[in-house]
Amino acid sequence: MVVIGFLWVKGVVMATQFSTKDGKNWKSRFFTIWGGQALSILGSQLVQFALIWYLTIKTGSATVLATASLVGMLPNVVLGPFVGTLVDRWNRRKIMLLADTTVSLATVSLAILFALGAETIWYIYVVMFIRSLAGGFHSNAMNASTSLLVPVENLTRVQGINQMLNGGLNIFSAPMGAVLVEFLSMQTILAIDVVTALLAIIPLIFIQIPQPNKLLDCSAGKIEKSTVWQDMKAGLRYVVSWPGLLIIGLMTIVVNFTIFPAFSLLPLMVKDFFGGNAIQLGWVQSAMGIGVFSGGALLGLWGGFKRKIFTSLSALVGLGIGILIVALAPSSALYMAIIGAYIAGMMISMIMGPFFAIIQSSVEPEMQARVFALMSSVGTAMVPLGLMIAGPISDHFSIQSWFLMGGIVCILMAIVALSIPAVVNLEHKKEETRNTTNIVFELN
Repeated sequence: MVVIGFLWVKGVVMATQFSTKDGKNWKSRFFTIWGGQALSILGSQLVQFALIWYLTIKTGSATVLATASLVGMLPNVVLGPFVGTLVDRWNRRKIMLLADTTVSLATVSLAILFALGAETIWYIYVVMFIRSLAGGFHSNAMNASTSLLVPVENLTRVQGINQMLNGGLNIFSAPMGAVLVEFLSMQTILAIDVVTALLAIIPLIFIQIPQPNKLLDCSAGKIEKSTVWQDMKAGLRYVVSWPGLLIIGLMTIVVNFTIFPAFSLLPLMVKDFFGGNAIQLGWVQSAMGIGVFSGGALLGLWGGFKRKIFTSLSALVGLGIGILIVALAPSSALYMAIIGAYIAGMMISMIMGPFFAIIQSSVEPEMQARVFALMSSVGTAMVPLGLMIAGPISDHFSIQSWFLMGGIVCILMAIVALSIPAVVNLEHKKEETRNTTNIVFELN
């Protein structure tokens, strides 16, 4: 632990020695921040697993678990556009510092209640809401800062690494959380999360993050500041006025409406159709996590096609194929579902990585948080609606029917999108504007 701590501090010190204008040494600066955030995300996922398991054992109530999921989702759905607007108006480094600090304080308060034996269900809800809201601020600030820290030609690879992280966490966080719950008290698990949050805070204290021109000009009083409402409307107009991005947003709604509910029904499919148990379900879910990791690794090494949108749309076809394999697998061939889940996971990384890179490279830095937040909030809002519809349809027909529909929809959307010039030329829409926009990489 001493050696790890020394190396971590050394990395932070080295990262502070490089100017933001020095494109050659961006890796030390960015990955020092990224490493801290990765540890914090791991801690958050361990706590999320532990809290859900606690509520399961304590109450045995599906309503309580559904409420916990809703509490975690609401900030992103309801407040997402507002959060994105504020991130674009404020200093992003300070936002991440404040978000990590808020999560730490909320978690400490809950740990104290567990230590005293005074925890309550409603206060767990409150802490979950605070953590989710702070996480929304943090993720939008980090996404919007990436294009200011990473050269444009490396954005796709960086997003590939992010997808590797997501896949790795999907593979290891649940079993790791299960081990911790078995051997440690809740307050100890919560304390681990506080430590990981502090490790995320340390690099942000020492390493500055560049700010876009608009923020710098507003701080200097060179231009008149707009209101929050005006900025929100500007973000919405920005997305609506960009046909390619608007179409992609609509596609995201459809994918979230069909695919997320499909995989939410996997436990029933494994149990009732394949005749499997929790172990077999774990195989399928782990295969998907390994796929996400593999896709991120491939993207990080390869970088995707020169036209990033071709990578995303090709992967959307692959996602459809993976879903169809799961849908068409015979009841005696669980291995086909495992293969399909692996392919689907890999393709999710190949879809998301290039798309995030397109936004980070094509959208003006002062608009990125609003764009990310709008896309995320609208897409997430479709998940509960999809679940409400998928359940009855699957009960009436079969779970396979929903998977079949989802796979076909993905393939058809990708084919149609490839025939739409606004989508194919998505990443070049703002090229002229960006060439005339001088983003000043200055430290505040």
